[in-house]
Amino acid sequence: MQGGLEDRIARFATIWGRAIFPVTATSLTRVEFERHLVPLTRTLTEALHARRFDAGVAQRVGAELVAVHCTDPEALAGTLGVIESYLVLYCGSPSPDCPGSEGTEEYRSRCARLQHGIAAGFARALRERTLREQEAIARSALTARIDAQQALHASEERFRAVFEGAAVGIGIADLDGNVLEANDALLQMFGGLEGHVRSRNVSEWGHPDDTPHVWRMYGELVRGERDSYRVEKPYYRHDGTVLWTNLTVSLLRDADGKPQYQLALMEDTTERRLLNLRLRYEATHDALTGLPNRTLFFERLEKALSGTSDDSRFGLCYLDLDGFKAVNDSLGHSAGDRLLVEVADRLQSCATGPGEVVARLGGDEFVALTTGSDTEEKVTDLAVRILSALSTPIRLEGRELTVRGSIGIVEGRARERTPAEVLRSADITMYRAKAAGGNRFEFADAEADARAITRHGLTNALPAALERGEFFIEYQPLVHMHDGSVHGAEALVRWSHPQYGVLGPDRFIPLAERTGLIVPLGRWVLEESVRQARNWQRQHGGASLRINVNLSPTQLHHPGLVADTVAVLEKSGLAPGALCLEVTESALIGADDELLEPLRRLAALGVDIALDDFGTGYSNLANLRRLPVSVLKLDRSFTQGMQQQPANPVDVKIVEGIVALAHSLELAVTVEGVETGVQAAQLRALGCDTAQGWYYARPGAPDRIHTLSLSDAIPTAS
Repeated sequence: MQGGLEDRIARFATIWGRAIFPVTATSLTRVEFERHLVPLTRTLTEALHARRFDAGVAQRVGAELVAVHCTDPEALAGTLGVIESYLVLYCGSPSPDCPGSEGTEEYRSRCARLQHGIAAGFARALRERTLREQEAIARSALTARIDAQQALHASEERFRAVFEGAAVGIGIADLDGNVLEANDALLQMFGGLEGHVRSRNVSEWGHPDDTPHVWRMYGELVRGERDSYRVEKPYYRHDGTVLWTNLTVSLLRDADGKPQYQLALMEDTTERRLLNLRLRYEATHDALTGLPNRTLFFERLEKALSGTSDDSRFGLCYLDLDGFKAVNDSLGHSAGDRLLVEVADRLQSCATGPGEVVARLGGDEFVALTTGSDTEEKVTDLAVRILSALSTPIRLEGRELTVRGSIGIVEGRARERTPAEVLRSADITMYRAKAAGGNRFEFADAEADARAITRHGLTNALPAALERGEFFIEYQPLVHMHDGSVHGAEALVRWSHPQYGVLGPDRFIPLAERTGLIVPLGRWVLEESVRQARNWQRQHGGASLRINVNLSPTQLHHPGLVADTVAVLEKSGLAPGALCLEVTESALIGADDELLEPLRRLAALGVDIALDDFGTGYSNLANLRRLPVSVLKLDRSFTQGMQQQPANPVDVKIVEGIVALAHSLELAVTVEGVETGVQAAQLRALGCDTAQGWYYARPGAPDRIHTLSLSDAIPTAS
């Protein structure tokens, strides 16, 4: 063999490694494993050449193979074969230190003894390793068994602590439903006696309020078709009281997955349920009267209107007490509350039939509902019973009070209207009954409802209409009756509504009065009218035309009336004498000095004051002397009888007397509603000063005033 001894040792280690590496369970790479064999090869070479041979060296090599996980028998066989075939060849060169170096027989003998030593060391090390591993396995098994027993004991202790100390009820039953275990919390829920829980079957705990799917889910669980379910379930206690629980039932299986037990967890929700019921009652019932409130009534009404059949009908009575505010104002709210309680009791005694219910919507408003297929008669009878029950005086604060009420009735088929629509119609109808005098009932009318809804819509639209400039003014000429010349014009406000078209003042002025919008609207009319009168003067060489502007009762009471009027006149430059403010007679009936003072101040400034609709307010004629008026506007009801010949002699006498009275008080007389030439001639003959009406001109745009050809309109007696 060529090369030095170290090279040959390395080549032998390579051959050795290739022979046993495939059967070695090691994490080393083959090159790393071969490098690990180099020192073992050197040890064998040194033993082969030693002067005194020591077989114990080979045993250490065998033990070292086991240490590097060469434990497979084939690894030992491969090692022995490589030593037999290659050790002498690669490492057995003669050495002067080796006795018997004159031949190879000694080497071969030593190789055989080395093989025996390696085998013996390998076997001893492998046996010791196996014993150590068996001991470690036994020790680990014992430790694991002890740990498992301790864990099981700890788990059982924890389960027992949870089972016994849990705030929720815990019960264990077999698959047949027999209760095997129950903790103290569960026993307390059922009255504290074990006999009422343990050894009983869960099938005995059925309750009429059980939902249909409770026992279906229970059957699925014990058959292993589901692992758990959760429900709200009531139980009867031994004393007959009801226990409400949140129940969770789980299936316990054995190691093979076969159903074995059922575990029930129960949370007592009885107090919570009672509290919820109480809160629900308080939320759906009136605190004062105990009647159902608006919320609950809407639920009942919605159910009634949904209808269960095609012939389902409903009838609703909407009651509002007449004059209830006077009771609160005179006797106090405490007395008013006691009155409402008494009324509620009487109403409840009226609605005792099937499908009848009474509720308080708020304040002094109540509703009664009846359902069925014959509600047309039933709702009328119900309304009669209610009014009859209220007719008996109520004794309160040592006095007897007569209670009256107005009822709006809505009756019809179910599934045709919503609850909100029904209540709105009933409310509108109730106010119709109240407007008709009260202490009566009225049936809903679609046309009346539509008119009321329109009024409501107009009321809501008024503020925005003023801001958007939807109002405009038409002017109706005032004519001198002796020559037919234009004396002035009355300003008549109109509303150009985007939906309803042009609306006259009768449609929206009462609404503006109720909402208070009449004050800004009236100021706007005054400003526009005065500005237009000033324009007429400029356009026609300073000729003055009087402008008449209506004042509402609300404007009369407004503290800024005088200041606003003066400011408008000064801003426009119109003389006060060119303005006439018209006030209805009814607004001044019984007027005191405080109310008349603003009118007197305006009259002192030169503004004319006209008493409009004279003759309709039943005023005392003697009061004309104390009113700061300069013009009487005779209501058209007195002159209608003069439109044809022969004229009504009574009307003629009345007009003649009023004109004479007015002139004696130095008041001018203006007549409204002149529509025929005959009528105009008679009024002229009776001494009326000015007139207006369709005979002369209809209300129109401001530019028509001076284009009117009125010379032919001078009335004649023929």
